[in-house]
Amino acid sequence: MRKKHHHKKKISLTKKWSAKLHLWLGLSVGIIIFIVSLTGTLYVFKDEIQNSIRKEAMYLQKSAATPIPISVLKEKVSLELNEKYPITAVEISLNPNKPYRFSYYEKNKKGWNYFEEVKINKLIYVDQYTGKILAVYNDKYNFFNIIKSIHWSLLLNSDWGKYVVGIPTVLFIFMLITGIVLWWPKNKKARKGRFWFSWENLKNWKRKNYDLHNILGFYASFFALLISVTGIYFAYPYVKNVFNVTLSGSLELPKEKEMKSPDSLMAKNTSVYDLTAQETRKLYPSSYSFRIPLNGKNKKGKELKNIPVTIYGAEGRFSERNTLVFDKYSGKLLVDKPHQKLSNAEKYANANYDIHTGSYFGLFGKILWFITGLICTSLPVTGFLVWWGKQKKQGKK
Repeated sequence: MRKKHHHKKKISLTKKWSAKLHLWLGLSVGIIIFIVSLTGTLYVFKDEIQNSIRKEAMYLQKSAATPIPISVLKEKVSLELNEKYPITAVEISLNPNKPYRFSYYEKNKKGWNYFEEVKINKLIYVDQYTGKILAVYNDKYNFFNIIKSIHWSLLLNSDWGKYVVGIPTVLFIFMLITGIVLWWPKNKKARKGRFWFSWENLKNWKRKNYDLHNILGFYASFFALLISVTGIYFAYPYVKNVFNVTLSGSLELPKEKEMKSPDSLMAKNTSVYDLTAQETRKLYPSSYSFRIPLNGKNKKGKELKNIPVTIYGAEGRFSERNTLVFDKYSGKLLVDKPHQKLSNAEKYANANYDIHTGSYFGLFGKILWFITGLICTSLPVTGFLVWWGKQKKQGKK
């Protein structure tokens, strides 16, 4: 009698190359994916934790009728802190029982790492009714800001360090896609064991580890793809261009026109900042807070022709943003650009950060993003153990 030969099922070419690509990419960038996923997971509940730690400085016990002028408060903070850099901005809450928040932020573009690049990053809580400084936080050494820098650029200069993280993130996207291809079962019978764990009579840790990598990876992959794409949106202009063309039919977001101040020949009104604050409260009374730049520069360090005020619709959210522009000499309103009038591409540009961190979807989104982050952190570890187990098995043979 002839012996029956049990032939192994042929693996499709797509799965074969997906397996190789998945392995090679995993071994090459696994450690960076582990670090980026872990820091991103730790950052998700940053606002909740930080607000709890700083709650004593975040609320005023009793508010007077009229706040002290912003220019006076600015001068008081400058004298008391005696910093060599000017105050950057003030953020004012629409809640009268919340203090003003003055900030110092200065960058050194030539610094090769986070600590050399950030010259100063301080946040000062001030009682706007008495002028008392409630708290001073040196956010340069804040745990979450350091975590954010590791997540963004591995503590390297933010301009070029983003590519050190960005390239592995792009490769991680390919790993997620090849992972889904490898997970996908051939038939209904094979599908049953792919959706959940069957460990009743299983004692082999290697098999359990494989299931953890395989099943958890599948469930997390769809959310991880969204998180990864919104992450590289920050790093690569061409990714932004794709979003811009898709959403609004144009490669670039509309550029703000530089308006020459009509009152540039007149003497600067000393209460110009208070006039802008008063008008902002009047136009957007239901917003959460607004930010006024005080050093005459934008985030890139270029001189501002006027005073742009950014209004935030909700706490911890950047997606619903309105903009007002005031004359920097007279405080006259020049531009009112509400969120509703923005193009789809502009709305998405404002919302990308919230989507990336999960806050766009509220508390539920943050919890879901946190769980996804934990799974993504585990994938390089469980994946390496799967590969290591196979190497040991082949070595014994």
